[in-house]
Amino acid sequence: MSSAAMGDDAEERCASCGITGGDDDDIKLKNCTACKLVKYCGVECQRNHRPQHKRACKKRAAELKDELLFKQPESTNFGDCPICFLPMRITAQQDELTIFKKSCCSKVVCNGCEYANTLREKAERLPMTCPFCRHPVMKNEAECHLHTMKRVEANDPFACYQAGMRRFYASDYATAIEYFDKAIELGDIESHHLLSIVYKNGHGVQRDIKKVTYHLEKAAIGGHPIARHNLGWGEHDKGNIDRAVKHFIIAAKLGIDESMQVLKTLYTKRVVSKEDFAATLRAYQEAVDAMKSPQRDAAESAENNIWDADIIRDSDISV
Repeated sequence: MSSAAMGDDAEERCASCGITGGDDDDIKLKNCTACKLVKYCGVECQRNHRPQHKRACKKRAAELKDELLFKQPESTNFGDCPICFLPMRITAQQDELTIFKKSCCSKVVCNGCEYANTLREKAERLPMTCPFCRHPVMKNEAECHLHTMKRVEANDPFACYQAGMRRFYASDYATAIEYFDKAIELGDIESHHLLSIVYKNGHGVQRDIKKVTYHLEKAAIGGHPIARHNLGWGEHDKGNIDRAVKHFIIAAKLGIDESMQVLKTLYTKRVVSKEDFAATLRAYQEAVDAMKSPQRDAAESAENNIWDADIIRDSDISV
């Protein structure tokens, strides 16, 4: 019998008692859920075999986890703007300045489309509406809250995230966590990132680094570039430079400038190879270029002018 055939035969046997799936129609072998390397006919055999299998299981489980963790996402969890269809522009510092989250339709719209809609409404003297669904802008916080809760009842993950954020800012952390957990169950990635902050700072809960890492990793796997960047710093601070570099490379390829700047520094220290740095720089530039548009540039220019005006006013007051 060939070694391949023996290997295939071994895979169909219980790793503890040796019984095969064909020996008894009632026997169904199940993979070890952690490593997928061996199979068992039941819980008792799995328990009996655990002392022999434990070391190999942990090693392979860690390998499988890293394969998933360090896989380059095709895009960020923010995706494309539903109006201009360009990838959302995001930074590790100020994501809220470049995206607008709508309570009315649970859509995330880029600042360029939001700004263009505002200019159109002003020019035509129209009432303020959502740039995507044209729903009138909520009159007050109470109306906005009522609409959000209706969508929460309909199991809208974005609405659950919004409800969680409202309770978070009201310092009702227990309720906020409940909403974030529900949003995660419904597939929301941003809530993983929020929970990492909750457990890092101890907002209404005990600080828990394991839970911080867990939620950051889940968010990063889902394409969250800020969570990925933060994981890089976490590994860097623990001295795991190789793992940190992998995280920074993935975040930079998603267009995060802060991660690219870190890689530049590490490259000058010869921590990052020339080939890896060049490939990452090309991917980073492609991602950044894909996020650009005249509308977004105009929106950011307008926002900067507002900030500058506020600074001037504050300066006048202080004088």
